[in-house]
Amino acid sequence: MLKIVLASASPRRKKLLTQLGLIFEIIPSATEEIITSSIPEEVVTDLSLQKATDIAGRVSNALIIGADTIVVQGNDILGKPVDEDDALRILNRLSGTSHSVFTGVSIVITDKNNEVTATHSFYEETKVWFSSLSETELKAYISTGSPMDKAGAYGIQDDWGAALVERIDGDFYNVVGFPLNRFYREMKKLNPDFGEYVSLNLN
Repeated sequence: MLKIVLASASPRRKKLLTQLGLIFEIIPSATEEIITSSIPEEVVTDLSLQKATDIAGRVSNALIIGADTIVVQGNDILGKPVDEDDALRILNRLSGTSHSVFTGVSIVITDKNNEVTATHSFYEETKVWFSSLSETELKAYISTGSPMDKAGAYGIQDDWGAALVERIDGDFYNVVGFPLNRFYREMKKLNPDFGEYVSLNLN
């Protein structure tokens, strides 16, 4: 099995991959994100590939995982809030409505010379419905600081974040930031022994 590297500093992605039984190293990508499309699925797959490719030149004999998550409502991509006022603006917009969460994942494999030998990208979409919430409730959530590092200014896994979400259609973990089920299935396509590998590490 190749050395596995996660090209992200996200504590949520680290926790989810650990939960799956993966043994991996974290080397966060610091590459400047370049968006060349307005189509959500293309945005997240492109950005995830940029992150994984950025790390590829630094590690040999490795399987590098890049990921990127965005929140989309209408034709607008809602990123991480720049400040508390921006977080309130985003959450007010989402309150009482629906939106989609897209996560793109890219897998890049390198050889002993740090050369890329294979790439594979995919994305997952989950539909999310918010309850209608008052500005007082939203400000209380913002005061916890949790929304500030999350696309769409909320985390479905947070105590308060969970109270915002009325229902979802799709993968819950995709909204958290990494589609575990789809990743597992894609990895088994690339390597049929992957299921046995993670099963052994869970025991």
